[in-house]
Parts: sequence; C-alpha cells; structure tokens
Amino acid sequence: MAVYAVGDLQGCLEPLQCLLKQVAFDPAKDRLWLVGDLVNRGPQSLETLRFLYSIRESLVCVLGNHDLHLLAVGQNIERLKKADTLREILEAPDRNELLEWLRQQKLMHYDEQREIVLVHAGIPPQWTLKKALKCAAEVEVALHDDNLFAPYLDGMYGNEPLKWDSDLTGTARLRVITNYFTRMRFCTREGKLDLKGKEGIDTAPPGYAPWFRHKERKTKGLKIIFGHWAALEGQCNEQGIFALDTGCVWGGALTLLNVDTGERLQCKCDTQGRVKPHVAPSDPEQLPATAKR
Repeated sequence: MAVYAVGDLQGCLEPLQCLLKQVAFDPAKDRLWLVGDLVNRGPQSLETLRFLYSIRESLVCVLGNHDLHLLAVGQNIERLKKADTLREILEAPDRNELLEWLRQQKLMHYDEQREIVLVHAGIPPQWTLKKALKCAAEVEVALHDDNLFAPYLDGMYGNEPLKWDSDLTGTARLRVITNYFTRMRFCTREGKLDLKGKEGIDTAPPGYAPWFRHKERKTKGLKIIFGHWAALEGQCNEQGIFALDTGCVWGGALTLLNVDTGERLQCKCDTQGRVKPHVAPSDPEQLPATAKR
C-alpha cells in the first residue's frame, strides 16, 4: 500500500487525475491524503467533490477554509462571494449527500504509526500535539452535531480573537481554533495571529514569523504536512515540515508527495486550473536562456 498526500485542489480535478495516473493510484489498496481546500476558485469544484466522494473509502481528508466556507454557504447562500465557484455544488441534485460527507471530515489527522500530522494551515507554536488534537476535536464536535452545526458556521467568520486563551468559550473559542488550523501563516511565538500577510516567508511583520519557524514550537520533531500557503511554492526549508500548496489554481502546479519515501511529483497547471499542455520547442531560439547554455 502506498500513501500519497496532495496539495490544495481548489476544484482542479484534471491535475489531480494526472498525478494519480502517474503513480498508478489504486483505491483498492492505496491511500490518498488531502490537505483541504478541495473546492472553490478552480473550474471543476462539483466534479472534484463527486470524484473524491466516489473514492471516499481510500481518503484521509482535513478541512480547509474554502471547504468550511462551502458548508457555510450551503446553510446560507447569502454568504456566496462573487469569486466563488461553488454554485454548481449548491444546485446539484446530490448536494446534500456531498455536503454531509464533507461535514464529517476532520480538522486534523494524526498518523500515530508514522508520527505525521496532516492539517490545512498548521499548528500554532504554543500547542503540543495533544493540545492540538483536543482543540481540533472541539470544532469537529460542532461540525458533526446537528444542534451545534449552524451556530458554529454563523460564528466562524472573523479575525478575533487573534490569540488562544484557554479561558475562551463558545463562538470565540471555536473561531480562533478554526483560524489556527485553516487560515494561519504568520504568528508570534505566543501564537498571536497576523491574518493579513499572504506572501513569502520573508514578509512577516516585526515580531512575527511563519508558524513553523519558531524555535519554541512544541511540535518540533513531529512531521507535519500542510497546504494553504501558495506563496511558499512548496518550499519552507524546515526539518519535518512539508508544504504542498504550489498554487495549482493560480497557474502553478499541483504537488503529490509519497508520504513514506518523500518523493514529490508535480503536474503543471494553466491559469484556469487545468493541466498545462506540454509543447516541446523544436527551434533552439524557443528554449529558455538557461537551456541554451
């Protein structure tokens, strides 16, 4: 059995199928780990969700901010944004089945045998593995409980509070947990979030750093696979930290990681989130300068 992890799909089904074909993925014996943001912005959000549902027994999936947004829009269509590509899902005859399946997914997955965590955005530096699992479970309870589901989605949006406090309760507590797991990039060593910065590692505000760069991080020594941060282009140069969002939906690439061997494969994408056609240049003058040397 092979285990593969794939970066943010965002409704880009063609590149996913391209990668699965390259590794001869067999859902009967192989496993596919997804870092979240399965839908939105890309051209095939509905088709992507349907495909994943069809191989659901072979999937491990954590939720990203776009997935949670879809669930919220499913409850209240007035939350739908102009740039969203979710309407097809909302109008599909199988929407309820698909959304119910999505709702059952985790915020964080821990493979105890491999000592690897799968999460969308990251784990704040002040949390231990045990604390992170406990906090993720609180949100998962709210997602799975019919009495808590709608109130959770109603209170999910917003940046405050910017920092975890164990005395937090109710909506504020669940919101900061959600923001850590699905929106975090930069934070202080105490876990205070900066939710404005979206660029590369070196653009952190004074006193802030990428969540995985803090020396005091309590999950050091643990392998963590995450997505969410396309500006990293899959590079974070931190031992045991694997960044998989390589901006497929923005004309970058979709990245697949063999979890056990560390091998990476990529499928190049066009700006429409489709597989980028490969054109082999026949004229030497068409080659890039680096290839002419």
